[in-house]
Amino acid sequence: MTRFLFLRFLGFPEKLPDQTTVWYFRQRLSKTNKDVAIWNKLQRQLDEKGLKIRKGVIQDATFITADPGHATADTPRGDDAKTRRNKEGTWTKKGKKSYFGFKLHTKEDCDFGLIRSLQTTTASVHDSQVDLSEESEVVYRDRGYFGAEPKGFDATMQRGVRGHPIGIRNILRNKRISRKRSPGERPYAVIKNVFHDAHTHVTTVIRAQVKMVFAAFSFNLYQLGPLKKQGVI
Repeated sequence: MTRFLFLRFLGFPEKLPDQTTVWYFRQRLSKTNKDVAIWNKLQRQLDEKGLKIRKGVIQDATFITADPGHATADTPRGDDAKTRRNKEGTWTKKGKKSYFGFKLHTKEDCDFGLIRSLQTTTASVHDSQVDLSEESEVVYRDRGYFGAEPKGFDATMQRGVRGHPIGIRNILRNKRISRKRSPGERPYAVIKNVFHDAHTHVTTVIRAQVKMVFAAFSFNLYQLGPLKKQGVI
């Protein structure tokens, strides 16, 4: 009952859009690139408030799981799919755990903890295949990006290879980078635990991207609260 009263307080119409209407709305946003325009507008407003990137950025990625359905692994997907199974999600394995669905790649600034760029891929795309950095940025990344050169200044944690363990200098460097990039987990914690967007029911990368744009948009608005309390804005 409290939720209905709150909706009335906010001036919501008597008849709320159903799931199909929302689905078509997201699809239209994607087809017209309005989701990109909305995201870029937010970034410009953040910059105008003085929240520009200064000390560098953190790039990381997290899984957004999806329902693989009950079909067998060799069931056709895409336009040939005959089931409700996810059309474009893929399987991947991290450690001993398997994931199905998509992967959200983000770039967060080190100064204010705001998401400045994002890209959604299938789950099997390796982190190192996505570079969100710009040429003038210092980009802090974990060992998963080892060996992949970014467009920005490389601050990627080193990883030992067979027969060539890393030395004490790189061990200490890794610790410094780890401290810098540790705040990069906060957006994922909020998106998954507060917004409950750890799992999606959309079936294509494009639709997942639209959902993640609004999840990241919402996180940035969420993050402005602590920044305001700190007197940053």
